[in-house]
Amino acid sequence: MVVLSALASGLLLWVLIPQLRRRLLDQPNARSSHQRPTPRGGGLAFVLVAAGASGLALITSGQVDPAYSGLPLLALPLALVGFLDDRHNLPAGWRYGAQLATALLLILVSPLATALPVALSAAVPLGWLLPLPALTLLLIAITAVINFTNFMDGLDGLVAGCLAVALAAAALQLSAPWPLWALVGALLGFLFWNWSPAKLFMGDVGSTFLGAVFAGVVLRAPSWPEALGVLLVATPLLGDACLCVPRRLLAGQPVLQAHRLHLFQRLHQAGWPHARVSSLYISATALLALALLIGGWPWVVGLSTAELLLGLWLDRQVAVPFAAAAHRPNLP
Repeated sequence: MVVLSALASGLLLWVLIPQLRRRLLDQPNARSSHQRPTPRGGGLAFVLVAAGASGLALITSGQVDPAYSGLPLLALPLALVGFLDDRHNLPAGWRYGAQLATALLLILVSPLATALPVALSAAVPLGWLLPLPALTLLLIAITAVINFTNFMDGLDGLVAGCLAVALAAAALQLSAPWPLWALVGALLGFLFWNWSPAKLFMGDVGSTFLGAVFAGVVLRAPSWPEALGVLLVATPLLGDACLCVPRRLLAGQPVLQAHRLHLFQRLHQAGWPHARVSSLYISATALLALALLIGGWPWVVGLSTAELLLGLWLDRQVAVPFAAAAHRPNLP
């Protein structure tokens, strides 16, 4: 399944690239990490492969969990909004509205999330007062995963490589149905075209879709500690984006405005090539995946903390200063 999906994704991109080059060409600017015009929207390939596999599983397999196998289909409307945003630059309110709707769907089909009110009522006095704030926080957390995945899509092979590893680890740990493996394979096929020097970018159609599917998979864990373990496998991606938020707030900068202050961007500004930065993030994700599969969530919590501290040290030692990075132009 992984090999077939990789071939299907790669061949589909071979067909799509000329069309994307004519209609969705990403021009470099002062905040870009690429030097030449490159088509975006390539995530459409792995979206279509994953959604097709999901639909096929629902039609042909009577024994599968439809909510689990149908995760790519649940994220499909968000991918459509992302594709329209790649093409027409939609208002932020429309994009976030689509993310909230997708997050709500993911909560409604998650046994872990829908059991939250009952668990709170049993564990906390007057726990029936807490479900609404708790579910609100869950909505915020899911949309944060979607947006953080989108924010991190700024370097060749970075998001596709990290999430291929994270989704594969989740699929093994949670005994995921085969459509999730189809997505892993489709990401590998995309990575062939997206590795440095990238022939195309995934765009919002791909990054928001991946964030939503990953959040949905996390919510399929049998318990909240195990869900945390699966989520923290993506620490190199999500941790980088998360740590950038308070830094920007403290600096008085708009959090949602495009910038070049993520660690991966600052490493690139300091002279690291795309492949080196992406390989570092993918390797760190692979270590966390091994920790999850060998030792479970306690090992992932410890190792992810160590990786965050290492990232903070690397940021101070190697990357350019924070204040200078905010407006520094792209390297030649």
